[in-house]
Amino acid sequence: MVVLKKIKGSTLMETLVASVLIVVVFMLSSMVLNNIFSNVINGKTRDIEVFITEQEYLYQNGLLKLPFQDDFKEWHVSIIKEDKQNQVFIEAIHTQTQKGINRILNSND
Repeated sequence: MVVLKKIKGSTLMETLVASVLIVVVFMLSSMVLNNIFSNVINGKTRDIEVFITEQEYLYQNGLLKLPFQDDFKEWHVSIIKEDKQNQVFIEAIHTQTQKGINRILNSND
């Protein structure tokens, strides 16, 4: 008769602890990656910055009539001139996140 040798293995409790640790590490890493990606997407303002710069150029060269309002992608842009302070205010607000970008120009009049 063949004698069976005892094979060392892990207990059920050790296997469960290892599985829980792996799941916890996976959950933490996925939450960190999700946070990083959402911040990158929400923080993207290059397109609106270029649009605002174009509007500044048009205003400085007399090609833009004030007050000006426009929608650019997901941004609402308004440009107003305040005569008391002799300044032009540019404001862009993201329609979903309500993030705002503000600029102040000295009037060329």
